[in-house]
Amino acid sequence: MSAPAPSPLAIVDAAPLPRQEEVLTDAALAFVVELHRRFSPRRAELLARRAERRAEIARTSTLDFLPETAAIRADDSWRVASSPAALNDRRVEITGPTDRKMTINALNSGAKVWLADFEDASAPTWENVVLGQLNLIDAYTRNIDFTDSGSGKSYALRPAEELATVVMRPRGWHLDERHVEVDGEQVPGAFVDFGLYFFHNAKRLLDLGKGPYFYLPKTESHLEARLWNDVFVFAQDYVGVPQGTVRATVLIETITAAYEMEEILYELRDHASGLNAGRWDYLFSIVKNFRDGGPRFVLPDRNAVTMTAPFMRAYTELLVRTCHKRGAHAIGGMAAFIPSRRDPEVNKVAFEKVRADKDREADDGFDGSWVAHPDLVPIAMESFDRVLGDKPNQKDRLREDVRVEAADLIAVDSLDAKPTYPGLVNAVQVGIRYIEAWLRGLGAVAIFNLMEDAATAEISRSQIWQWINAGVEFENGEKATPELAREIAAEELDAIRKEIGKEAFAAGHWQQAHDLLLTVALDDDYADFLTLPAYRQLRG
Repeated sequence: MSAPAPSPLAIVDAAPLPRQEEVLTDAALAFVVELHRRFSPRRAELLARRAERRAEIARTSTLDFLPETAAIRADDSWRVASSPAALNDRRVEITGPTDRKMTINALNSGAKVWLADFEDASAPTWENVVLGQLNLIDAYTRNIDFTDSGSGKSYALRPAEELATVVMRPRGWHLDERHVEVDGEQVPGAFVDFGLYFFHNAKRLLDLGKGPYFYLPKTESHLEARLWNDVFVFAQDYVGVPQGTVRATVLIETITAAYEMEEILYELRDHASGLNAGRWDYLFSIVKNFRDGGPRFVLPDRNAVTMTAPFMRAYTELLVRTCHKRGAHAIGGMAAFIPSRRDPEVNKVAFEKVRADKDREADDGFDGSWVAHPDLVPIAMESFDRVLGDKPNQKDRLREDVRVEAADLIAVDSLDAKPTYPGLVNAVQVGIRYIEAWLRGLGAVAIFNLMEDAATAEISRSQIWQWINAGVEFENGEKATPELAREIAAEELDAIRKEIGKEAFAAGHWQQAHDLLLTVALDDDYADFLTLPAYRQLRG
């Protein structure tokens, strides 16, 4: 008798986790295998297409709306699918990773939506990947509680009608999951995250009066949206739920996607819910794509690039107009400020900035926006309540007054601000501190009263790279050089050692984070994503 054929899927280099058998069932893993075999070849083609497009941008230093899809943009007849009741009012959305405490706090926060994040706010350790899935299953079955070992405080879910609607964000197309192999190949992290979540929860969510809703990150073209749509069609048939059950909101957080917003909605039209303005990744994408474009594409300090900058305003106003023209929600960007329950002055400044940001978005026609902390939910809610009142959204506000030309989206030199020496210092500080936390398995980290995630680390390291390669001269007369960046990084490492003490410093990943930041910030060969080399160093 011959030996049984080996399973096509293998879990490799992963220590057993508590209750993992509830997530990694044979049936769920078989679904992941199907996703990988059917769709990974197209995903690989699309990643190659990204590189080709980037090379074209390097050659031309420009972008334009696609001539081959002009008919889609000109056709006023099509709309996206109508919004399900659970997603009709999205006026405040809270974001965060799927650890047990955050799951409870986010669902209880008073926000209309929780972006349950397996992407930028979560370092992809195997524990985070698997137990994050388990926490969501437990939340939907009301089998979740948490007691903080330090404070002794206990957390439990509020009544179902008071909980936020979950919109889950899988990893982007570019990331593989090294712990899951099919036919000897690593499976894309997007298929692991989406596959496990959809298989276990699609029917359960329908029974709860909601559905499998997703945020799609790092999308660079309508062809990538088409791939997601095909994944949704297959997945719904596979588990036996009606077509159109899925709803997806696409983050417009790459400069190329900004030129294809209508086409992205068109490709997903039976499953589309809206678009979101992801500001930090958007700036990172501009630096990445136009890094050969000369002085006119050099960004100033990231905190100087507000949403009122002309090229950012063009992006957000075009997003609102596009969404409302097609019946989709327009969701605003992140309020990253972290309130301090110990420092009233920090609180006052944070609340004022958040209120101004959310007032602007509500007045511009957005239907909702993001916050990173439960204490900011009431602030953002006030801004949208003022404009919406009892209406669930303002999709009827078509913003036909908006006129955005292709050049407006990349008019970086329209901003009257320049890189500063303190800006370089801040980029180094945030980069080191964030990467160190990420290497410990933390994806969302409070640094200098801001909630930082992988997107803010990307813009930090990209600005260091850009300023050095552009030969920027700062206001103090110093020039951006690799030597200056190394000097600032060494000083920051010393400052951290003094701040936290020798023992805590030795127990962390500080030297490793320092070295990795300098590698991705100083190498001539610009790494497409910081998380790719970082993932190779992530343990667990």
